[in-house]
Amino acid sequence: MKLSHEQLRRYREDGFLLLPEVFSSLEIASLKTGLPALFAQDTAACVKEAHSATVRSVYGSHRTHESFRRLSEDARLVEPAIQIVGSDVYIYQFKTNAKAAFAGDVWEWHQDYIFWRDEDGMPAPRVANVALFLDEVNEFNGPMFFIPGSHQQGVIEIAAPPSSMAQPGEPAWMSNVSAKLKYALDRDMVATLCRRYGIVCPKGPAGSVLLFDSNVVHGSSNNISPFDRVMVIATYNSVHNTPGIGRTRRPDFLVSRDFEPVRPVQPAFVY
Repeated sequence: MKLSHEQLRRYREDGFLLLPEVFSSLEIASLKTGLPALFAQDTAACVKEAHSATVRSVYGSHRTHESFRRLSEDARLVEPAIQIVGSDVYIYQFKTNAKAAFAGDVWEWHQDYIFWRDEDGMPAPRVANVALFLDEVNEFNGPMFFIPGSHQQGVIEIAAPPSSMAQPGEPAWMSNVSAKLKYALDRDMVATLCRRYGIVCPKGPAGSVLLFDSNVVHGSSNNISPFDRVMVIATYNSVHNTPGIGRTRRPDFLVSRDFEPVRPVQPAFVY
């Protein structure tokens, strides 16, 4: 699936692009059959909400579950990423964010690239996030908020945070994936950006695809509705932009060191 010139222009200008109903209801239903087993795994890759047994995110499932491996190679995700970064890509990160009904917690306002630059040594924001909605995303179930055009600011530098904001007994990298993010933007900065650029909330049915820049400012509220909001987010990095050496090594399920280019596979099956 290739983006048109107009779609690419909108992505470059706004920092995100929503493509409604790219995947069929049958494909989504098939993918969702694997979620109970995915969320039941007892590994470090399955991150829970604070003080809860509710799953927040599962990382690296493209390495452990066949349906998600195939999804990670699907041309409807990979080809737009290749267009955006201008080269072959590999899977830098693959996660399922499970904003559970009544229990899904916030994702504070942040940019993605500062985590990948400062934690992993990624040289440049030559990367694309591609999200697939496994549920309808509406105004009630904790949708993502974007400040359109904020990626044009580049990296918004955050004062050096503590070396670890994780809870006692937790690994340091937990502050990169929990409700209290290590590089969260403060309220004054968010307010300033919103006054300049505005704020939007992309919504759509299950099967929609959302592309977003690694520097666009975004976050999401908690989910107090009775509706789940599960989405898969594949982050594709340019093969010419691999992280340097000498940084603290985060787990492989969180940051892939497999730099093999992903070859887009045209969909011809049900997951």
